[in-house]
Amino acid sequence: MQVLFVTSEVAPIIKTGGLADVSAALPAALHQMGVDIRVLLPGYPQVLKALPQLRLVADLGGDPLVGQPYFPPSRLLFGTLPSGVPLYVLDCPEMYQRGGGIYLDEHGEDWADNAQRFGLFSKVAALLGCAQSPLAWKPDIVHCNDWQSGLVPVYLQYLNDPAPSIITVHNLAFQGLFPSSTMPELGLPWECFKPDGVEFYGSLSFLKAGLFYAAHITTVSPSYALEIQTEGLGFGLQGLLKHRSKSLTGILNGIDTVEWNPAADAYLDYSYDAKNMSAKSANKLALQQRMGLHENAEIPVFGLVSRFALQKGLDIVIEVAEKLIAMPAQLVFLGSGDTEMQKAVLSLAHHHSGKIAAYVGFDEGLSHLIEAGADIFLMPSRFEPCGLNQMYSQRYGTPPVVHATGGLIDTVIDCNPASLKQGTASGFVFDKMDAASLLQAANRAAANYHDKKSWRKLQHNCMVKDFSWIKSAKAYQQIYTEIIRQ
Repeated sequence: MQVLFVTSEVAPIIKTGGLADVSAALPAALHQMGVDIRVLLPGYPQVLKALPQLRLVADLGGDPLVGQPYFPPSRLLFGTLPSGVPLYVLDCPEMYQRGGGIYLDEHGEDWADNAQRFGLFSKVAALLGCAQSPLAWKPDIVHCNDWQSGLVPVYLQYLNDPAPSIITVHNLAFQGLFPSSTMPELGLPWECFKPDGVEFYGSLSFLKAGLFYAAHITTVSPSYALEIQTEGLGFGLQGLLKHRSKSLTGILNGIDTVEWNPAADAYLDYSYDAKNMSAKSANKLALQQRMGLHENAEIPVFGLVSRFALQKGLDIVIEVAEKLIAMPAQLVFLGSGDTEMQKAVLSLAHHHSGKIAAYVGFDEGLSHLIEAGADIFLMPSRFEPCGLNQMYSQRYGTPPVVHATGGLIDTVIDCNPASLKQGTASGFVFDKMDAASLLQAANRAAANYHDKKSWRKLQHNCMVKDFSWIKSAKAYQQIYTEIIRQ
């Protein structure tokens, strides 16, 4: 089976979010299972610097499908990712060799030519999936991810002998909306600019294009697959997704169980596992010392590693912070984002020194230490397509407190007498998205923390859960097989 995996970012080379983690881990797992999977990635400066051994395999400048007047000349380079997965890089300096971020410029604004940048990317991906491809290697299926490759299934419609495509939605909130005037620039026929096509309230939607034209849609958890068919979390696309529900599958993401392993974590001075958790208390002390918290083994430490945004529920954590530490407890923040939230978190740390600590920015080592050193992890997202930190925290024996949404409810079993007895309890779930419900769940967690026998059982339940990618990869392989068969 030959698969072209089309993505705009891959960890650790270039990353802005969870898409990069999935784009590293899922192809690696499929590759290990014997699937001939190859990744296509834009040639950002970070990619070319990280992979100096890339070699030229095709010059796309003269191809009529790609070399339209509005698309500058481009080349296709070939190499391998650190995981051993083969990689194609679309090298087009005019589109991708620039400062700033991969989607945003130096001022934090969207690049003005993002439609053209990812239009070219989608067009090349489609070219590689059809009879006119300049490569000898031909994919049986093209796997697209999020809006950045959303036009691939449309372009494939207009090419000879196209491979079928699937698209994975990692976050429906980001849709790639552009003015209708970009249609001719992207080489898209006006016949597809309609509600049953790429049109979305007068604009061109890259994501809608993928959702409409792909043979199958997947998303990153079973619950999120249901939620995006509702008005609350459908972001205007719920009608289309409901119409395509028979071709929509939720497959839970896995995590990198090598990188996130408390028994062999390079960022930790003290290793531990499910059989012997004694060193977890040493990590707690190390966290308290590093963050300037009072050294106290008896009270719970709540940890939070997150983007500071309304989606992540940081506002309600800020609202209950003083009540949390009055339990008594301690609270550690790590993250960045909304400037007002950053100020609020730093202010809390300043006014409650020794009880609340905050690091604004990102520090990979500190994120691992928080997962290992905290007693309880906070993740009250308003919506969460899958989420990774709630899985990391369980693997580290740090039961999470989560809102009942998306991948959070699919990966965390609420702790109560029945689930503890069954050996399934793995965290604390609250249904209503407000500060009072979060505080109530946090209080339940703290009460359980002080019952050492049941807490050890809860931690053990968390640590023995299987969050590896193999199960997810097998589910994707099954979908590929079915689509190719059809």
